[in-house]
Amino acid sequence: MPAPGTPLEKLGFLTIGLFDPTDPRAGHESTLDVIALGEQLGFDSAYLRHRHLQFGISSPIAVLAAATQRTSRIELGTAVIPLGWENPLRLAEDLATVDLLSGGRLNPGVSVGPPMRWDDVKQSLYPDTADVEDFSYERVERLLRFVRGEQAGPARGRQGIEEWSDRVEPHSPGLRHRLWYGGGSTRSAKWAGEHGMNFLTSSVVTAEDSTDFAAIQAAQIRAFRAASPAGEAARVSQGLVVIPTDSATDEQRARYAAYVESRAPRVGTPQGPGRLLFAPDLLGTSEQIAEALYAHAGFREVREVVFALPFSFEHEDYVQILTDIATRLGPALGWRPAGQ
Repeated sequence: MPAPGTPLEKLGFLTIGLFDPTDPRAGHESTLDVIALGEQLGFDSAYLRHRHLQFGISSPIAVLAAATQRTSRIELGTAVIPLGWENPLRLAEDLATVDLLSGGRLNPGVSVGPPMRWDDVKQSLYPDTADVEDFSYERVERLLRFVRGEQAGPARGRQGIEEWSDRVEPHSPGLRHRLWYGGGSTRSAKWAGEHGMNFLTSSVVTAEDSTDFAAIQAAQIRAFRAASPAGEAARVSQGLVVIPTDSATDEQRARYAAYVESRAPRVGTPQGPGRLLFAPDLLGTSEQIAEALYAHAGFREVREVVFALPFSFEHEDYVQILTDIATRLGPALGWRPAGQ
């Protein structure tokens, strides 16, 4: 999006889906209601975050399976599934099943690397194979092969009373083109492009040559497209945290400001051994947020976004934020709700 006046093509949102551990169903129902609201408001996509051993969504594919039966149009995605927790063959089965149930609306995002808190979970997750598990890009390549329908086993045809397939079943032919890689480094961006995946960027990048978040993100997007066979047409989605306050109450505005302030100290300074760099949360009126986005070098490189909803807010807060994004911020960026 090079300048104001160029319409944003696709507008989505991302939620972590929190719940009370003493009553987890209510939180999952809230997430499903938020997705349904997103469809009603005309959003193009709704994505779920992925959390293990926390009070968020640990099984986004299961939740999205339910969402397929409550929606009919909105695209449904994950941002992202950490493949270190997954068996690629079993995941390919689940993804294809949910994609077919959705009518071809699933957009799975994945990433690689060891699971978070690896030393704490490896004996529970891989008690016999922890020392030999491969958490490299090869794990994504296995998933891509299975989703494409390449051979998963030698057996095919009838054996006794059983019918066997040599590929993952069910097979969803269009799913391969809707797979995303979530990355924050130039290496990941290039790898995703070279392997024909779509690319998810977020509010976190690796501080490689500078601490200018927007410039780093823009450079990674350009590196992805340069490596992709699709070139400039390759799909990239940006996922900054935006909190419009147009219709918020005074009490909500105060809480939102406190939330942003609590996260501000990590902005601008690389964090940890991975030198992670966090983007500032964008808080204000839709007009103010649109102005900030048009000044953002990363945003100017994309044609679609999946704005991240803040953590730990109430259901009513998400309704207000999504409504303002769809009815005020989106139009300020030239976006039109689906169906209009």
